[in-house]
Amino acid sequence: MAKDVLVNWEKKSGERKKIYKQFLDRVPKNTVLKQLPDLHDEAFEKVDCLTCANCCKNYSPRFKTPDVKRISRHLRMKESVFIETYLKVDDDGDYVVKTAPCPFLGSDNYCTIYEDRPSDCHRFPYTDEDVFIKRPVLTLKNATFCPITYYVLEKLIEHDRKG
Repeated sequence: MAKDVLVNWEKKSGERKKIYKQFLDRVPKNTVLKQLPDLHDEAFEKVDCLTCANCCKNYSPRFKTPDVKRISRHLRMKESVFIETYLKVDDDGDYVVKTAPCPFLGSDNYCTIYEDRPSDCHRFPYTDEDVFIKRPVLTLKNATFCPITYYVLEKLIEHDRKG
């Protein structure tokens, strides 16, 4: 069944958004937190991010100060030049990339700054941390474009039904 979960996941994710919201609003947080590490690992075994890269193609991580320092150093650029070249400030006051897809995404879906990528990229899709439960709006958004988030939500609901 595991592979079947991912068949037409984009369509199903949109159809099930209300179910996901209700689940995240009512589920015992500690129960979910205990399940996340195993489901996270299982999802990453089923989904190859390099065949997807929806996160890099359509969205931007936040570039926090340590990220800017690390990446500009890696690229051998002054921080101000790095910011001017690649970043803009979004509505929340965060630095994000100016363009989509991410300028650091290669045509092979590999990240050209992978070892120095922003913390948000390293942590995405947050399926092994409390952000998954504490920020349900973010989790619901991620489920619309990330098959791993979708998979983890589906498996949590499946486990919940079994009791």
